[in-house]
Parts: sequence; C-alpha cells; structure tokens
Amino acid sequence: MIDFRYHLVSLIAVFLAVALGIVIGTTQLNGPILADLETQVSALQQDKRDLEDQTRDLQTQLDTGDAFEEAVAPALVAGSLAERRVVLVVAGDEDADTVEGVSALIGQAGGTVTGTLRLQPEYSDPATASSLQSYVTGPGLPTGVTLPETDDTGQLVAALLAQTLLVPADPAAPAPDTAALSSVLAGLSALDVLTQESASVTPADYAVLLTAGAFPADEAQERADTLVDLAVALDAAGSGAVVAGDAASARETGLVGYLRADPEVSAAVSTVDNVDSAAGRISAVLALGREGEGTSGKYGTGEDTQPVPPVPAATP
Repeated sequence: MIDFRYHLVSLIAVFLAVALGIVIGTTQLNGPILADLETQVSALQQDKRDLEDQTRDLQTQLDTGDAFEEAVAPALVAGSLAERRVVLVVAGDEDADTVEGVSALIGQAGGTVTGTLRLQPEYSDPATASSLQSYVTGPGLPTGVTLPETDDTGQLVAALLAQTLLVPADPAAPAPDTAALSSVLAGLSALDVLTQESASVTPADYAVLLTAGAFPADEAQERADTLVDLAVALDAAGSGAVVAGDAASARETGLVGYLRADPEVSAAVSTVDNVDSAAGRISAVLALGREGEGTSGKYGTGEDTQPVPPVPAATP
C-alpha cells in the first residue's frame, strides 16, 4: 500500500513543479512583453509630440491667415457701402469685439453705422408676448407704420421695429421719422426686451442682425421663429439685411441654421456663419452690398456656402 506520506510528497512535488513552471515561464515572457509595452509607449509619446507640432503649425497658419485677412479687409470692402447707412441689431451674447469689428469694417467700406441695439432674451420669450402685443397694438402707433393682419406677436413687433428702423428702398416712399423711432425704442426698452448700446439710433438703409450660439432645444423653435420674423421684416423694410453669426449659430437649433433651413427665407436674407473671424466680417459687409443689388447668399464655412461674396470690381 502507498502510505499518506508518499501522497503528501507527491502533491508537494506537483505544486513545486507548477510554481517553478510559472516562474520560469513568466521570466521568459516578461522580457518580450515589457519590451513590446515600452515600444508602444514610445510610439504613443512620439505620436503625441507629432500632434502637438501639427497643432502649433496649424495655429500659426490660422493666426497668419487671420492677420492677412485683417490686413486686406479694408481694401476688399472699400467703397462697397459708400454713403450707405447700417443699423446693427445684436441678438444673444455676441462678443463685443465682433460687434466693434463689424462696425469698424462698415466704416472702412464707406458706410455709416447709425446705431446699435441689443435684443434681450425677453424679446423672444413667449412669456412676454402678451405685454408686447398690448404695446404694439395700443394707442400711439407711429404714423406711416402698417402692421400685418395677424395676432402673431413676433411678426407685429418685427414690423414695428423694421418700419421705424429702416429707410425704404423706394425713394418715393416716406422715410421713417427719427422722433417716432426714439419713441418706439423707449417703449420697447421700458418692456426690457431691448437696450440701446449707442448714444443714438437713426434710420438706416441696411440692417445687420448679429447672433451667436444656438438656442436651448426645448425653446429653440419659438425663439428662432421670433427672430426669423425680425430678419425677414428688416430685409423687406429697407435695402436688405444680413444675419451674421458664428459656427454654433449655423447648427440646427441656431438662428442662422433656422434661416438656411427655410428655402424662401434663405433666398431673401443673406447669412454668414463665421462673423467671429476676419473673413466672416468681410463677408457680412460685402453681403450688404450684394443685398443692395437684390442678391442674397449663404457665406462662411458651413455646408453649401460660399467662402465670401464676390468682391466688387475696382472703379477705374
């Protein structure tokens, strides 16, 4: 018979053999595995350095391109808005530098900015629709203003603002009264739906509606519809309007995106989706000139857009 001691020794021998095999196997494998891991880490580190170099190179190119566009902008837009008046309407959180940049370039194009207004969130808030409609349809409507036959507050307010802000393209049509415009702006300011950012605002030939970002998804439709109504009214009341925003505004829930999604509106109102860059500001100014010729377009970096409007030929 095989005694218990033999079994115990046999089991110990087996476990020792397994342990020895694991140690020998691990020792043999550790070298190649470690070398392979070190190679992968080195490759990843090199990839990271290469990407950092590419990023720096691309940023340098971008900065150089912006500087070039800034330098040539005055020459490109020169004379395109000669003796034309432009009012700026800012919707949302558009950066002050962008607003100033557009204003400066309009001046370099030979135009004059007649004032800057900033729409507050309450302008397109459904909660303020009742008080706005009461004001617009109440007594004291300026002479010459014709409101559309609708109970849509957005269309009513847009018509009132557009007809007091813009001079009709038809020379035979009466120009809006400055006193009436001041009265309308004071009334809307009292309702906290807009603020006047310039010392004065006088009627203009063109309007630029500046926007940034997208609307929250749960309220995008109502807010966008109200501002689309304003863009359409501004375009119809004067010589033309341009809606200029950033890349986010061209998304599905942004104002530029909503305008471009409507074929009829996009055929009438020019849009720009990169106004936060020098190229976009050039496009916004040139687009105003094209609007004066009855031509609208989509400009910027988005899908189905032109980089910039055609540059006017130099006058001999």
